[in-house]
Amino acid sequence: MTYTYEFSDFIGNIGVVILVGTFALLQFGKIDAKGFWYSFNNMVVAILLGINLYFKPNLSSIIIEVFWFALSIYGLVRYYKSRSQEHEEG
Repeated sequence: MTYTYEFSDFIGNIGVVILVGTFALLQFGKIDAKGFWYSFNNMVVAILLGINLYFKPNLSSIIIEVFWFALSIYGLVRYYKSRSQEHEEG
């Protein structure tokens, strides 16, 4: 079996770099897990890896990315709701 590196793999690898970078920033205390950038970056990762999976499908990975995307959207909505509550209180 031979592996052909294609443009979709490059897109997926950008997602991997963002994922690892985001995790490192979280561990180093540079971003907040409930903040905007954590959820936003994870959403971007899910999209980029989803593009790769569109061209090279793997059912288990597709399922993970669908949930990863949905939970990232949930995190972004929660972030914006908490910000709007802060503005109402402040």
